[in-house]
Amino acid sequence: MNFRQLLQQRDALLRQARLANVAYATEWFDRFAARVTRARLRGLVTLHPADPDEAQPWPRFAAQEGSQAVLDEHFLDEEVVELADILDFLGEDIPSTGYLFPLEELAERFLPPLREELTAAGIALSGEADPVEDPKRRSG
Repeated sequence: MNFRQLLQQRDALLRQARLANVAYATEWFDRFAARVTRARLRGLVTLHPADPDEAQPWPRFAAQEGSQAVLDEHFLDEEVVELADILDFLGEDIPSTGYLFPLEELAERFLPPLREELTAAGIALSGEADPVEDPKRRSG
């Protein structure tokens, strides 16, 4: 591929990169929702943004209801960072005071528009396979 070809494909590549990120966010929220359901986690939490000036170089969860220890037990720092990155990609502004939400409703809020975007782009979602021809029905 040469320089001109790459420039000509730029729009298509950007669209594919966006769809790949939307697919990743969809899968991430699906796993998040499954974990929250499986562990029976509930209640308000705050996602606080990273603040290197305040000795907090990465985002963190704070339980507003329930146990902080239980929340810490179920989510690694890396997963909280990933959530903050995904929310940033989706255009969600995390205020300096934090992003307050019910833990059990986060995925429900973001999954429908993500799935809609993928479906509109003609992408089959996980578990939605294209119809496969039944070998018993072949004519022959």
